[in-house]
Amino acid sequence: MVASTTSVPYTPRMIGLLRRLVLFAVLWPALLRGQSAQGAGTSPAVAIVDHAALDALLRAYVRDGLVNYDAFAAAPAFRDYLASLDRVQPALLEEQERLAFWLNVYNAFTIQLIVSHGERASIRNINRTLGVLQLKGPWSEPIVRAAGRWLTLDEVAYRIIRKEFADPRVYAAMTPAARGGPPLRSEAYTGAQLDAQLEDQMRRFLGNWRHNRFRAGVASLSPVILNHRQDFGGSRKELGAFLAEYFSGEDRRRLQSGEFVVRANRFDWALNAQSRR
Repeated sequence: MVASTTSVPYTPRMIGLLRRLVLFAVLWPALLRGQSAQGAGTSPAVAIVDHAALDALLRAYVRDGLVNYDAFAAAPAFRDYLASLDRVQPALLEEQERLAFWLNVYNAFTIQLIVSHGERASIRNINRTLGVLQLKGPWSEPIVRAAGRWLTLDEVAYRIIRKEFADPRVYAAMTPAARGGPPLRSEAYTGAQLDAQLEDQMRRFLGNWRHNRFRAGVASLSPVILNHRQDFGGSRKELGAFLAEYFSGEDRRRLQSGEFVVRANRFDWALNAQSRR
């Protein structure tokens, strides 16, 4: 006798059950790994970043771009905020949130660099030997602990922010703890407000004559811009086109047409600290 080849019909209920069984078989190993990691006492990664603590600190201890470093040094909330940055997974964030995260990382750990060394005159005094700035320098010290790894400030600025986002406005948002640099905002960067914050930072920095001046066809620009000229377009015409967006009238026309010369402005390395009373 030949066996029947008639197929047994699958009901919708049976198909649904089979799908759930397959999904369970796929996800079970990952669930086991997750439970094992939590059992080992590891801190869970976070995909949403709360910068409220940094925002409150900046509003309380930064005035007109100048920082009360002693207050930051004494604030437990600042240490807690820095520790929270290590649990963030930037890859899970939207682009604007990710950039806001790294900008806050850079500025917060720049403050921590000053605090940890007790420096109150100039960031360039850090890691000097007999008055000579070592190759290591303040920006090459692996002081940053964020996203589960150790980094230097230079790595945050150039290997992450510059490389991943290609927005020249970030140079007005990263504050190098110097009076010659862009002023530190009295608020944290957030993904929702980031574009407006970057525009405001760039406009303030270019509009401050201590940093950048434009008169009679001469653009006296900060090293913050000139040292990163390629990111602003490279050529004088491309640089002028970028700068023109932040000027008006005859200055705007000259910049747009390329009818100007570029000069380097002096950079003030004095610490951007509030005066001690």
